[in-house]
Amino acid sequence: MIVTQHYLACLSHASYLIGDESTARAVVVDPRRDVGVYLQEAGERGLRIERVIETHVHADFLSGHLELADRAGAVISYGAGAEVAFPIEPLHDGQRLSLGQVTLEILATPGHTPESICVVVWEHPDDRCSYGVLTGDTLFVGDVGRPDLLASAGADLSADALARRLYRSLHDKLLVLPDATRVYPAHGAGSACGKALSTETTSTIGEQRRTNYALQDLTEDAFVAAVTEGQPARPRYFAFDARANRERHALLDEHAPDLLDLADVLARRAAGDILLDPREPADFAVAHLAGAVNIGLQGRFAEWAGSVLPPDPDIILVGDPALAAEAKIRLARVGLDRVAGQLTDASVFASRPELAERSSRLTIGQLAELQGLEPAQQLIDVRAAAETAKGTIPGAVQIPLAVLADSLDGLDRDLPAVVYCASGYRSQVAASRLSAAGFRDVSDLLGGYGAWEAAGLPAASRRRHWVKPSAAVVPGRPDGRSGHRSERSLRVTVIGSDRE
Repeated sequence: MIVTQHYLACLSHASYLIGDESTARAVVVDPRRDVGVYLQEAGERGLRIERVIETHVHADFLSGHLELADRAGAVISYGAGAEVAFPIEPLHDGQRLSLGQVTLEILATPGHTPESICVVVWEHPDDRCSYGVLTGDTLFVGDVGRPDLLASAGADLSADALARRLYRSLHDKLLVLPDATRVYPAHGAGSACGKALSTETTSTIGEQRRTNYALQDLTEDAFVAAVTEGQPARPRYFAFDARANRERHALLDEHAPDLLDLADVLARRAAGDILLDPREPADFAVAHLAGAVNIGLQGRFAEWAGSVLPPDPDIILVGDPALAAEAKIRLARVGLDRVAGQLTDASVFASRPELAERSSRLTIGQLAELQGLEPAQQLIDVRAAAETAKGTIPGAVQIPLAVLADSLDGLDRDLPAVVYCASGYRSQVAASRLSAAGFRDVSDLLGGYGAWEAAGLPAASRRRHWVKPSAAVVPGRPDGRSGHRSERSLRVTVIGSDRE
């Protein structure tokens, strides 16, 4: 038996290839959109990918089911009840799929979404103990899937109703599995699909039974209260990705973006296209093309791009051309397929100084001094609610970066704005987005709240509420900091009874 976890740290996303070496048959579960990694592994191991199993309709990334169907001829399967606009073979509760010796058992586990399933993996069909279970967004290491993403799509899809279904799914389907059963979730720490995910990406049922806060001895009502409270803000792109994952859409284009000269880029900027610079914040701050938004490729690039960029205009990359190909792939992973080109030379505007800007970045000392000199300034904390609950800089208003783009109308474009996060990455994203939106005087805080706290400067224990978004984000309905190479694969190979 072959069980491989492919983990994309930049999206906190885990996908899996399960294969039977005796028959060379394999399935892929919850694939990323650039599916070459599965095809390469299958080729190296002599496997044939015959099916794609989606544990639910994903909202946080654009899945690769259509790409695998096209390139491998794989059948696409969801849990029964999934509403999609392309052919699928539905999977039903209790159904078993044989790959040869390796057998997959489907568990209907509604709660995160109505159609959610988990996949139990049996090394042999007559084994007494299941080898593992792929839990999708139903059970994470340290957490469970959030039930509130469909909260405004109907009473039967309210956070309360889905949380109660999740409680029963966990207790009736997953916690009855043997303690030794390995747990393989679809996400790890950093995902907005939960609030307390561990940095570990595998576990066991027994370990989760002992340590997961949501699996302790809670009544159903107490469970509902525990899992619905304190969830992070829903990124605005979740609605788009959930809808796109239900529809037929164009397959991934992995070609590098076309190169554009400066005149072309300026013309496209004038026409309303978005300029995106994926260089690191320090490099962007020294000099960048006026009007560009900075989202560093070394961080959670795709997630923040989906959260802060306008949904419709084309995207022009204006950073280092060497980053263009990877930037385009990462954007496509969250459905941003609108990359129309890359500036030929990111330093070409150095000969046109009127086109260049420098970022304003303040030290904590400068901010402390400025607070007395500029009482009307807008101090904006773009950290998540779990972070700000531990303290904020006095006078700050909280607007999580995930909802910043929908909150701009609640801010004053004519007043000075200072943005901060935990360390400086998200604040530069936010500051550049405000500048691109026409805010006249924007700075971000070097070192963020971490530097402020380390210096022993005053902190506020109570935070002000963030500006409410102008439009609700309702993902999941048809209507409705990691390295540059942010992927790793955990390979677990089982041949007969020998495990590596």
